Amino acid sequence: MDIPRRTLLGAGAALASAPFLPRLAEAAAPFRNELPPAWHRFRIGEFEATIVSDGRLPLGEPAPAFPASPPQEIAALMRANFLPVNAANLEQNALIVNTGRQLVLFDTGMGDSMGPASQMFGPTTGRLLRNMRAAGIEPSQIDMVILTHAHCDHCWALVDAQGNRNFPNAQVAVTEADLRFWTDPANKRGPEFMTAFIDGATKNLNAYRDRLVMVRDGAEVVPGIQAIAAPGHTVGHTIYAVTSGNRTVVNTGDLAHHQVLLLRRPLWEFSFDTDPKQSAQTRARALERFATDRTAILSYHFSWPGLGHVAKEQEGYAWIPTPMDVTALE
Repeated sequence: MDIPRRTLLGAGAALASAPFLPRLAEAAAPFRNELPPAWHRFRIGEFEATIVSDGRLPLGEPAPAFPASPPQEIAALMRANFLPVNAANLEQNALIVNTGRQLVLFDTGMGDSMGPASQMFGPTTGRLLRNMRAAGIEPSQIDMVILTHAHCDHCWALVDAQGNRNFPNAQVAVTEADLRFWTDPANKRGPEFMTAFIDGATKNLNAYRDRLVMVRDGAEVVPGIQAIAAPGHTVGHTIYAVTSGNRTVVNTGDLAHHQVLLLRRPLWEFSFDTDPKQSAQTRARALERFATDRTAILSYHFSWPGLGHVAKEQEGYAWIPTPMDVTALE
């Protein structure tokens, strides 16, 4: 509807001069400046699924995270999608699946196990445990923690700052490739963050050494949850198909970190990838399959709550989020 500017200005002037309008009361309550607990529950066939937020993970200026990409093209894509051109903000959407027999958590968020290093991305992370409790789930109820990979924002909340298990009754499933790589001090080389990543993974994974489960490509970790190798972001990065009845949702972990930049340009490289070129090829193949098969996915880092579909669009893909009030996955 096209409303002439003169009409709007005239209406504003009339309202300003109206003598009978009551004076608006001044706000008496203080600003809260806090976010409510973030969790979202839905169904995957007979399974009950809950997405719990670990909080926002800000990368800052996007260009350093995509070092081989033209900065002007990054800015143009961000601007075209109504996103700030100078701030790449990622979410952390942890999936919890109740199969009726087991309660399974995928990834743990940043936590506080590594002291100041746990806030390397700022103070907005580390909210998983409190948001789980707000959703009615106690950490002691978790039977299995499945790691898509062993980066800081996915496994550093396995233990607390004192090294105590946050999930005292859980087994931890991880690929042998990631377990070996991220607990090997010889890999403290390359980018500066590698030392903290190795130390953090070692502390958190070693606390569960007596209850580790090795993930195998193509095999079920628990009934209804199948591992699918997706290497590149890390050597053992794995995505998981969660299936009940005729419904499947694929938890894609860090297959793609940004719902615009790495969907519109799936072959762009990301600075935190162990093998950026392999990661880009893995991402391109998986996105093509998801779009062709119309597969529902849950992305760890896409805009909250990270649930939706990808659709082919020009040389890349568009993100189609699932409305939070729709029960299409039931």
